[in-house]
Amino acid sequence: MRVVVLRIGHRYVRDYRVTTHVALVARAFGVEKMLVVNAEDEIKKTVKEVNERWGSNFELEEVNSWKSVIKEWKNSSNKIVHLTMYGIDVDDAMKQIKKDGKDLMIVIGAEKVPKELYDISDYNVSIGNQPHSEIAALAIFLDRLFEGRQLRQEFKGKMKIVPSVKDKVVKTT
Repeated sequence: MRVVVLRIGHRYVRDYRVTTHVALVARAFGVEKMLVVNAEDEIKKTVKEVNERWGSNFELEEVNSWKSVIKEWKNSSNKIVHLTMYGIDVDDAMKQIKKDGKDLMIVIGAEKVPKELYDISDYNVSIGNQPHSEIAALAIFLDRLFEGRQLRQEFKGKMKIVPSVKDKVVKTT
């Protein structure tokens, strides 16, 4: 299953750190690409540096219109998952998402999401029904989707963390 993330509503400067963290979570949790409307150069630079240092082919792509990206994705018979606190419970939605077996575009917003997104999404999925971070929602959704397997994936980078009970051990190549 191919999985990409679409971040809509990114606000310059204000959302820099959050959008960067969304990209880092997406990368670490097995997503191949993140699409961002109005991506700042610093975010692109950070993702590139992390890929080079820690290994990955994760892509960050700037797009002009979230609507056209979603339309193109749906025309390929893929599914749209919108993470929102107003959706159906992640565990209930996950059963159908996995049964469908289609490629997924996971959409998360920065500012208030337009009503139109709720209508065009195949799944409006909640990670609880309380306000919280889109970073946390993405991490939990991906963990449920990949059933923890993504946490054991091997990255081929210049640096690698060696698990240790008490120390920070980093191996460099």
